[in-house]
Amino acid sequence: MTAPTIAPPERSAATAIRQRLLTGSVVGPLVALLIACAFFATQTDRFLTGGNLSLIIQQVMVVGTLAIGQTLIILTAGIDLANGAIMAFGTIVMTKLAVESGLPPLLAVLAGLAVCTAFGLANGLLVTRVPLPPFIVTLGMLNIAFALTHLYSDEQTVTGLPPELTALGNTFAIGDTQVTYGSVVTIALFLLFAYLLGQTAWGKHVYAVGNNAEAARLTGIRTNRVLLGVYATAGLVYGIAGLLLVARTGVGDPQAGQTDNLDSITAVVLGGTSLFGGRGLILGTLIGALIVGVIRNGLQLIGVPSIYQILITGILVILAVTVDQISRRRVK
Repeated sequence: MTAPTIAPPERSAATAIRQRLLTGSVVGPLVALLIACAFFATQTDRFLTGGNLSLIIQQVMVVGTLAIGQTLIILTAGIDLANGAIMAFGTIVMTKLAVESGLPPLLAVLAGLAVCTAFGLANGLLVTRVPLPPFIVTLGMLNIAFALTHLYSDEQTVTGLPPELTALGNTFAIGDTQVTYGSVVTIALFLLFAYLLGQTAWGKHVYAVGNNAEAARLTGIRTNRVLLGVYATAGLVYGIAGLLLVARTGVGDPQAGQTDNLDSITAVVLGGTSLFGGRGLILGTLIGALIVGVIRNGLQLIGVPSIYQILITGILVILAVTVDQISRRRVK
């Protein structure tokens, strides 16, 4: 009599995430982050203080949130040059509606999120229905969102915001360290999308489309629907980033986000996500954003001029893309 076979237990989400962190493209960025932290810890006693570490998270939470949406798009072999401008327009919409139009703050926030989602959906429609290259679509949308932001705001910063719009900028204490609620929202978003990409059919379809869109289509995946969902979801995430920006600055600034598109791409690339699509982890993007934040914060603490911060970040981006290219050639 043959003994019955026992199916192996399914991996939990936590186990899967832990295994992903210990293998693949996240190892390099994680090591780089630890080395940077160790270096700056030896250079100044202020670096490892709770207040400074909390400040680093606050400094990267807006770009980090933008980078979540950017990661989704890059995983499908696209790119979004308009995310910073879309975020800025969303902030102006929600702040002007709340302050000048007298709309209840919650409805104003929902309107801002809806506008950003609509921009993302428009990007997705142009990429899938026309179709146009994501680079061209988002470059054009960058100019459109930038112009609309300045037209709608009349070049004026919106001040006197209701407390509901800045609530995520409030802090709570963990020991002697003050942490903003916005930082918690950012970390929660990273964990949410790490789960969605790693543990759901939607996430598997995103990776499949990025690896080979035609092959994914032939297996029955509705590639256009996946791309539309990715771009619309990214737009919604940009709106959340806009709310975090408003909470941090306390104003609606039409000049905001002008370099955040490049900063978000930097975070994604440093986090190990391939610009060619189909490979990368959302938690790697978090590490990439932290690398940029740690380097800029550490160099500032030791008195290095800000221009060198930009120089070092640029060098790191080129190195990260070079490593990605080399690894792709080895796979082939």
